[in-house]
Amino acid sequence: MVLNDSDPKGPVPHLKGPTDQSSHDDVRGRYLEASDHEDIFKPHAFPEHTVDLGEVRLNYAVAGSDSNPALLLIPGQSESWWGYESVMRLLSESYQLYAVDLRGQGRSTWTPGRYTLDNFGNDLVRFIDLVIKRPVVAAGLSSGGVLSAWLSAFAKPGQIIAAVYEDPPLFLMELTPAIGHSIRQSIAGPLFSTWHKWLGPQWSIGNEAGMNEAMARELPSWIPRALAEIMSETKTPPFPGFVPELKEYDPEWGDAFWSGRVTSACDHENMLKHVKVPVFFTHHFRKVDEESGKLVGAISDVQVGHAKRLVEGAGVSFTYKSFPDMSHAMHWTDPVLYVNTVTEWLEEKGLGKAVRPHPDQPPKQEEKAE
Repeated sequence: MVLNDSDPKGPVPHLKGPTDQSSHDDVRGRYLEASDHEDIFKPHAFPEHTVDLGEVRLNYAVAGSDSNPALLLIPGQSESWWGYESVMRLLSESYQLYAVDLRGQGRSTWTPGRYTLDNFGNDLVRFIDLVIKRPVVAAGLSSGGVLSAWLSAFAKPGQIIAAVYEDPPLFLMELTPAIGHSIRQSIAGPLFSTWHKWLGPQWSIGNEAGMNEAMARELPSWIPRALAEIMSETKTPPFPGFVPELKEYDPEWGDAFWSGRVTSACDHENMLKHVKVPVFFTHHFRKVDEESGKLVGAISDVQVGHAKRLVEGAGVSFTYKSFPDMSHAMHWTDPVLYVNTVTEWLEEKGLGKAVRPHPDQPPKQEEKAE
């Protein structure tokens, strides 16, 4: 079943390029470095570093010894590298961990008009070359999981030895996917569009109060109902939170997804046909809203099935594990389960050892003290 209906508010807009953004005098037309908005950042448990990749300076944190297997951690949209801090604490004795901010996230360069899968992916190829300098397992959440897929298909030979896709919106991230729901037929798309409208590219508007008030009247009526259902079923918020995570995120990301620019040159079906390394896929809460027919979740069962066929058709293994009561970001809400699940698979593949932390170390995110 293919669902490719247009947005009810009008046709799919022209895909804008950098020249459509703004004048050079507007903040929306400038690349922003961390030093341009230093006040939004907070200190964290692990030291942060930057590497100059040419177009962007990429921010990252490292934990663990280089004598251990390397693991690249890729955050999802509106998240920063430090969403993985609890996982890094649990894994640092057995793995060397590199958690990154992608362009447009955190302290990495914000690049107006340049948010595409291919740009994100090629930044990580350079990062592996310049910083990690050895074969690595790529593990990403959401759009970071799609980037794990991109790396497993298109990275340089020998860079990626396995990939973890944590609840990735494969196909759903596209405007006209090969199968199933599109970004505009999901819970995420209208939220991304609202963030961009009220916060503006590079936070050039920054009207958080107006955004919060507008959500009740501007979002489709099924979305508040779906968000409440997610919280009821998973016992956690649907997103890691707006403060301070969202301040470390360029809202132009959201518009790149809503408009289709982010995937305009990277067809997911083609990408998955080129995967070259073993894949581990975790699938979290999902259902189709009965009234609207829209998808509540990151990826449907039908879309996962198609991804599995494509990856296995490329001659590599695809290991699937379903967590229907898990929120979108397992590594954030239940880092112990994430570590147990991922490292057990890595051990099975001969790529590392299983790490089995005590369930109370650290506590689940929602149980931590404020």
